[in-house]
Amino acid sequence: MPVRLRRRAIGAALAILLLTAAVLVVVDLNARHRAAGAATARLALTRVATLQSSFTVAEANGPAVGHGTLRRYRVEVEHGVGVDPQAAATQVQNILADKRSWTADGQDSFQLVSAEPFDFTVRIASPQLVDKICGAAGLDTKGEVNCDVERQVMVNAKRWQSGSPQFTGSLDDYRALIVNHEVGHRIGHGHESCPGPGQPAPAMMQQIYGLNGCLPNAWPYSPDGRYLGGPPSR
Repeated sequence: MPVRLRRRAIGAALAILLLTAAVLVVVDLNARHRAAGAATARLALTRVATLQSSFTVAEANGPAVGHGTLRRYRVEVEHGVGVDPQAAATQVQNILADKRSWTADGQDSFQLVSAEPFDFTVRIASPQLVDKICGAAGLDTKGEVNCDVERQVMVNAKRWQSGSPQFTGSLDDYRALIVNHEVGHRIGHGHESCPGPGQPAPAMMQQIYGLNGCLPNAWPYSPDGRYLGGPPSR
């Protein structure tokens, strides 16, 4: 075989070998990525299952209240925090059904359920678990406060059981503030500030950090249907 043809044949063979090697590398990388993705998915499912097993679902159901967009919710309590799931569910239901809560806007409706389908959960958990779940979404609850994240309203059991030193109302009213504030976030409300000395603090105000001259208040609406808001918080 002439030298020129031999070189061409060798070059072609090398090109085929390189192409084959590249294909094998790509196949191997794809397989590794699929394996890693599957492992991540399995880990996520395991974490979800483990997390879910930490809660007791309140076996409680109720009628829809309010008008407008219906959001179904269920109540769950972490094991060992000393909160009765059924009693908590009844209290949350009564808060959201109160005419001073978010149904007063005529656009939002809520229904307590114990099984799927539901739109969100109200979860009462230890400060440590609240920090973990809220922190995964980039929220720093500092072992003290609550948050609304993904499909969860996370309620700090410490706050649920002892209230806040900044809130001079009853414990039941403070629980109403927790629910109204976090559900307010869920339906699209942001933080608000005190509208003026001596006026009711907005439910969307972070009252745990101080009232700035306002009076403690747990409800977004007055008994006559007036919105108790304030300027957007900076």
